[in-house]
Amino acid sequence: MRRIFPGLFLISLFCAADSVAQETVALTLDQAVDYAIKNSAAARNARIDVEIQQAKNREVTGRTLPQINAQGKYQNYLDPMKTVLPGDFVGAPGTSVIIPFSVKHNANLGVTGSQLLFNGSLFVALQARDALMEMARNNAVMKEEDVRVQVIKAYRALVIAQRQFEVLKSSIAVVRKGNADLQATYQAGLVEKLEVDRNSVQLNNLESDSINTANGIEVASQLLKYNMGMEVNTPIVLVDSNLDGPVADADKLLLRDLPYENRTQFNVLKSALRLQEYDLKRYRFEGLPTLTLTGNAGYNYSAAQFDALVRARYLTSSFYLFQLDIPIFDGWQRRSRVKQAKLNVEKAANDLENARIGIDFQTKSAKIALTAALQTLESRRRNEQLARSVYDLTNKKYAAGVGSNQDVILAQGDWLNAQNNYFIALKSLLDAETDLQKSLGLLSK
Repeated sequence: MRRIFPGLFLISLFCAADSVAQETVALTLDQAVDYAIKNSAAARNARIDVEIQQAKNREVTGRTLPQINAQGKYQNYLDPMKTVLPGDFVGAPGTSVIIPFSVKHNANLGVTGSQLLFNGSLFVALQARDALMEMARNNAVMKEEDVRVQVIKAYRALVIAQRQFEVLKSSIAVVRKGNADLQATYQAGLVEKLEVDRNSVQLNNLESDSINTANGIEVASQLLKYNMGMEVNTPIVLVDSNLDGPVADADKLLLRDLPYENRTQFNVLKSALRLQEYDLKRYRFEGLPTLTLTGNAGYNYSAAQFDALVRARYLTSSFYLFQLDIPIFDGWQRRSRVKQAKLNVEKAANDLENARIGIDFQTKSAKIALTAALQTLESRRRNEQLARSVYDLTNKKYAAGVGSNQDVILAQGDWLNAQNNYFIALKSLLDAETDLQKSLGLLSK
């Protein structure tokens, strides 16, 4: 059993040497959350989605601006199309001549511009830009909320695991000292070997538990860094190790109640409803005429020889036109799209109403869970204090020679079990508090 801790010591030295080149990062809870918002993949992708939506909106705006294109074209008739004409056209009556429609080499340069003057669907798309941006931003906020919840829970879980490990180390130190005293007493022939073995068994169990807890701390640390988007080999130190503040504020949270608009999920569904209404309006406006202005100007060159093309006399051309497209009958396609859009609006309204009910349910459930967690934590705290009192009294009786070592071992085991139950209840309370904060919309910024 004595070889266990030297082995852990060597592992710790190896890990320390491996990370010596990396600077340890000290993190408060707020710093961990801020780091995650900036670096986690989910939060970064959510911000990218906002930028993508901005680009899409600029694309829609671009459709309202003039569209200008330049074109250059060269055409070589390897065998021009021909026609047969009477010779009278060329002063040879009674004969026929073959005349090509075009000379061999042709080129033209031109510029075409168009301006959309009115289009019902585009008009609605312009109106929907703000709603689309609001939707993208709300989705980003919702992603960030999820990141905050994950980081807060992981941070506090790591703090609790570290506190558990400190308790185990203290208990091991006490048991190891008692074991050394028992060994000396046994060597003097004052106690039986059975008591020494019992104490050794307890020490072995505690050391085994400490190894498992140390492994749990490492896993919890990796989980926290993963949720933060931090390199997992970066050494970190948690600064906010005192959890009394969140525990003291938990009961105050039960009195909070905020409007639905504080919930990001509700705002996302509101934006979705607005977008469905714009979609319905867009299909209705498809029945309106579309008016477009188009203009063109260009140069045309023709020559029988290619080298003469650049010296050939050019011909100019230009025009502009107004084009009015009036939809008359499309086989009731637009009517079907309008009906689908109406049903989608109805579905979105149902989702929004269901979100109200769901938020009420989530908030009520979270408050019930937090209330139960507060009661459980208080019960576990009293039980831990009582178990510690029993252990202290049993230890004093044993030191005075009126108790047995077996009673001390049992009392210490009960105390450690009570401490473990307290830490479990503490984590449940902190998780319930975080869930209620999210349900109330307190984690959105």
